[in-house]
Amino acid sequence: MKGTYCRVEPLSPETHTADLFEAYAEAEDSRNWTYLSRDDGFANEAALMDWLEVARQSDDPLVHAIVDRATDKAVGLASYLRIEPAVGVIEVGSINYSPRLQRTPAGTEAMFLMMRRAFEELGYRRYEWKCDALNTRSRRAAIRFGFTYEGLFRQATMYKGRNRDTAWYSILDGEWTTLRSAYEKWLDPANFEGDGWQRKGLADLIAAARGAG
Repeated sequence: MKGTYCRVEPLSPETHTADLFEAYAEAEDSRNWTYLSRDDGFANEAALMDWLEVARQSDDPLVHAIVDRATDKAVGLASYLRIEPAVGVIEVGSINYSPRLQRTPAGTEAMFLMMRRAFEELGYRRYEWKCDALNTRSRRAAIRFGFTYEGLFRQATMYKGRNRDTAWYSILDGEWTTLRSAYEKWLDPANFEGDGWQRKGLADLIAAARGAG
């Protein structure tokens, strides 16, 4: 999946481990791992490679690396999961952006590329986002990316020794055309100042597109 700022490609531990280890090492603390299965990052490249090798062997989640096209280095991970082609439902999750990808056009574009493939190439009718209800950053991201909040599943699962309430969000195939228009306007290089500052925010463009529709 190729965009202007990034590409999203199948995970390859041999290709991506060194880049990801370097990118994740720039984090000031381990907060990126709080709501994932691990408690923190990796002590060395070998540990990361072992973890990525296990991930590569899975068909669900189907893990992808996000590569910054400016540097040609992997800077984050995201997955398709809970994949149900028979009923046209798929989820995006297991997202971990390194500091190099956070708050960048590439980070947003990666989500757009994965949505576009799900709806336009694979023919899914429902695209889901779920997260720990305590994960305020993930909940804000879901709304910014155009997902609709559907509700809270109380004590939906357990991990790291505690109950987890899960917040559910979705985008439907009938909403995709409107969202795609907003994303394309936001991702247009003309929407960014010379210092990278955005002229119009994605949430505002989505709201405008929905209003016009």
